[in-house]
Amino acid sequence: MTTQGTTADAALAQRVKAEMARTRRDLATLVGFKSVYDARQFPVEECHKAARFVADAFRELGFTDARLEETPDGSNAVVGHRPGPAGAPTVLLYCHYDVQPPLDDDAWQSPPFELTEKDGRWYGRGTADCKGNIAMHLTALRALGDDIPVSLRIVAEGSEEQGTAGLEEYVPANPDVLRADAILVCDTGNAAVGLPTLTTTLRGVANLVVEVRALKGAVHSGMFGGPAPDALAALIAMLASLRDADGGTAVDGLPHDQVWQGEPYDEAQFRADAGVLDGVGLVGGGAVADLVWARPAVTVLGIDCPPVVGSSASVPPVARARVSLRVPPGQDADDALDKLVHHLKAHAPWGVQLAFEPEQSGSPFEAAIGGPGYAALREALEEAYDRPMTTVGQGGSIPLCTIFKETFPDAEIALMGVEEPRCLIHAPNESVDPTEIEHMALAEALFLRKYAAMTKG
Repeated sequence: MTTQGTTADAALAQRVKAEMARTRRDLATLVGFKSVYDARQFPVEECHKAARFVADAFRELGFTDARLEETPDGSNAVVGHRPGPAGAPTVLLYCHYDVQPPLDDDAWQSPPFELTEKDGRWYGRGTADCKGNIAMHLTALRALGDDIPVSLRIVAEGSEEQGTAGLEEYVPANPDVLRADAILVCDTGNAAVGLPTLTTTLRGVANLVVEVRALKGAVHSGMFGGPAPDALAALIAMLASLRDADGGTAVDGLPHDQVWQGEPYDEAQFRADAGVLDGVGLVGGGAVADLVWARPAVTVLGIDCPPVVGSSASVPPVARARVSLRVPPGQDADDALDKLVHHLKAHAPWGVQLAFEPEQSGSPFEAAIGGPGYAALREALEEAYDRPMTTVGQGGSIPLCTIFKETFPDAEIALMGVEEPRCLIHAPNESVDPTEIEHMALAEALFLRKYAAMTKG
């Protein structure tokens, strides 16, 4: 890098730092919106308020057509375009403004919808996932000012956490609104605070609800228990069959011996990140990175059965479970879902009656990392953090990435953001390290400069 470039980049870093007070105010406002896209839990107007705030903020930054677009699931996506110099490439900036519900309010150490600073971190629902990434985008663009060398598009999704596929259906129906040469999907983050990281693979997802029926109605466990088929016991046996002796996922016909080829995931670090209790062992019988990034993983998300409090001395006639199957790259989500159904049928005891309700399904994703976008992003991240970049997979799913890849096959898609393991996304006491917002905002601003230079001419 030339001395002139170093000086310019140092000045950019100072401008990012100077914006952080406003960044905090913006994030406090965003966190204050209870933007859970579920009218059963919070008023939809909370989502409308968040969307309007995001649209107004980007409109101030030159996205003169920033607006709310209704998507097929009824949620609003914020979209907009900021033209750049003639011949410049186009970059799409993705984020989402909806959040997970706070879950157990009593488990929060501060109000979930109020930004609270503690021990150098900012707490509140959405501080990391994903309102922190909205703040990151705004900070990067404000630091660049009028000196933005690319054309920009923005899309802020309004129902990502609900998995109702509003934007996933909107994108292929409106390709010209979001068409870009590079897409920054800012809904992931670094492997640790201060460690620049790109996520290169995502597992897909295949969810279903299975219902087991064994009796016309509940019967007294003293009079009929023994020969009477117990629907809950049958369900427990079926769910137990989804794991092998080591606790690893073992769906009939679904390979579960894949190996991760990238950076490893230290077992001690994983235990700390996941909050595994002392003395409790890990399951799956393999390396952590293989298990969370390269292999399928089954999770029982919930069970409908009599609760302990209020239960009676009767044999349960019916029981239901919601089962989630994470699907690694190289496997098809629809095929995996079929195998999950067939497995449960094959392991159902006593001829119990079964019903299946397929839910969300999304394909796994693997990024192409050989283009100028990735080269520019690597340089930008390493400069912003002053250390080498690493790559990881992610066990979670972002089905939209596959939609982007199918709709814009020539675009480079990169996953990054302000989230890291200490953020506790989706859990009580979600937080973000403000230095991650600062460093990632600088990296994004540097990327826009470097990408324009690499693709010029």
